[in-house]
Amino acid sequence: MKFCSLLAVFIVALPPTFMLASEPAERIPFIFDTDIGNDVDDVLALGMIHALQSRGECELLAVTITKDHEHAAAFTDAVNTFYRRGDIPIGVCRSGVTPEAGKFNGLAIQKEGDTLRYPHDLLSGKDAPSAVDVLRKALASQKDGSVVIAQVGFSTNLAALLKSPPDSHSSLNGTELVKQKVRLLSVMAGAFTRIPGKGGQLYDHKEYNIVKDIPAAKSIATDWPTEVVWSGFEIGISLAYPHQSIQRDFRYAKHHPLAEAYILYNPPPHDRPTWDLTSVLYGVRPEHSYFDLSQPGTVAVADDGLTTFSKNSTGKHRYLVINEPQKQRTLEALQLLSSQPPN
Repeated sequence: MKFCSLLAVFIVALPPTFMLASEPAERIPFIFDTDIGNDVDDVLALGMIHALQSRGECELLAVTITKDHEHAAAFTDAVNTFYRRGDIPIGVCRSGVTPEAGKFNGLAIQKEGDTLRYPHDLLSGKDAPSAVDVLRKALASQKDGSVVIAQVGFSTNLAALLKSPPDSHSSLNGTELVKQKVRLLSVMAGAFTRIPGKGGQLYDHKEYNIVKDIPAAKSIATDWPTEVVWSGFEIGISLAYPHQSIQRDFRYAKHHPLAEAYILYNPPPHDRPTWDLTSVLYGVRPEHSYFDLSQPGTVAVADDGLTTFSKNSTGKHRYLVINEPQKQRTLEALQLLSSQPPN
């Protein structure tokens, strides 16, 4: 039998999924805006982003920080360097909000003898550029309508971006630049169901990322020009990260920044909620059915930080919803991605 005939037989015998396989999708240009150091879910979320980049699903363009302490940027650089991507741009704010070091950002300066436990070259946020400059440069370099931003801290940086004037990176002002370049803002902020209190009574929760910069949160809710998907407080609470994974799945490295940060923040057997991880997971994998979405509408931020959602068929906002069957699958994905070794 001739080679071409053999090839034809081979192709016919292939399963349909092989024959119909499409070209790999382009990596999602991704920006991570974080208050890293105030809670450890930011660190796990950053590790997830690196895993997703290693899998070819996204490309981390920049990390911008809303915690105003110099070690926040340094620790971020240490984590990026651990994942062999120490050249990722990092931008900072100088807002005075949460100026304390935090429980684990000091790992950035932890030494083993005379050398850093986690080598990196950005030793202080004082040496980092402004978050707005980093954001504008990153956005200007990308295709229109392509960028996904995960905001898992305060809205400080993104609100400032909206107000930014044209500069050397782009002739557009901030709102115009966002409208042209951003596809989705995936934000961990707010609360969209009532939360059980200590006595079992339900109460309206004023979520941390909102209340730490209410004017900026209001700006995002009213002025952000693209689609926004909100991951409310209730989502992360329902997906507690199993402490057994911290004790087991990071042992491939003698020192691992994610595991050490988790232990310093609140050691096992504590199972930490996965608030920030959910916004990253949805931002990169929106079609994997880890979550459902609310109907479209609009989120409003009150003067005291309370968030409310109003249905509106033309609204640009939705919030994440998760059911019981989805929880196990989603939590498994969070663990696997967080603990994936550097590539």
